[in-house]
Amino acid sequence: MLDEDGYFGEHIAATYDTTSADMFRPEAVDPPVDLLAELAGDGRALEFGIGTGRIALPLAARGVPVHGIEMSRAMAARLRDKPGGDAVGVSIGDFATTRVPGTFTVAYLVYNTINNLTTQDAQVACFHNAADHLRPGGTFVVEVGVPDLRLLPPGQTAVPFRIGPTEWAFDTYDVATQAMSSNYVTITDGRAEHWAVPFRYVWPSELDLMARLAGLRLRDRWEDWSRAPFTGESTKHVSVWEKPLD
Repeated sequence: MLDEDGYFGEHIAATYDTTSADMFRPEAVDPPVDLLAELAGDGRALEFGIGTGRIALPLAARGVPVHGIEMSRAMAARLRDKPGGDAVGVSIGDFATTRVPGTFTVAYLVYNTINNLTTQDAQVACFHNAADHLRPGGTFVVEVGVPDLRLLPPGQTAVPFRIGPTEWAFDTYDVATQAMSSNYVTITDGRAEHWAVPFRYVWPSELDLMARLAGLRLRDRWEDWSRAPFTGESTKHVSVWEKPLD
């Protein structure tokens, strides 16, 4: 059931770091922090969907001033309770439209968070919001998966990504609307619980057009944070758009 925190309320926030433990390993955190610290330089960083601070806290520990926008008060509370959490500012709101004071040298969205905006209009608004926060020469960074539509045979709409004795997880796709959802089924003491989160998948070329509409231009696109080349076989990308100097 949804509350004011949307799909990431207390029920999810309480176990988020545990269920996403692999994403908190140094090998998953250090590469994005390295790149974002480089792009931030001597300026400030703005994270859209800051969550529990997986990237923001180590980035702030590098000496980069970080501010975040987060809809879930429960997730933001977990960030504030962590060491260094008091050094990271958080504004509660929708990152597609919420404006915070000042300008930034880098704004960023990681771990498919752009897909949490479930309409094209909201995703377009997000790019405009990022551009409005950036100073000239600043960059907007997005990490997001490439839609797995090649895994869908004719007539199938679901792709499983986790199968175990007590839990299953699968994505469903509507190729006509680009709507998708991630579905999780767990069995505890013989009782099944289902949780689903809606998303909107988006193509790299579509993101480039959104960036152009916001006055940004593509600077780099890689397969991952290691800056490996992006190819037709890449399952995700890290893209960097720049706000022109003039």
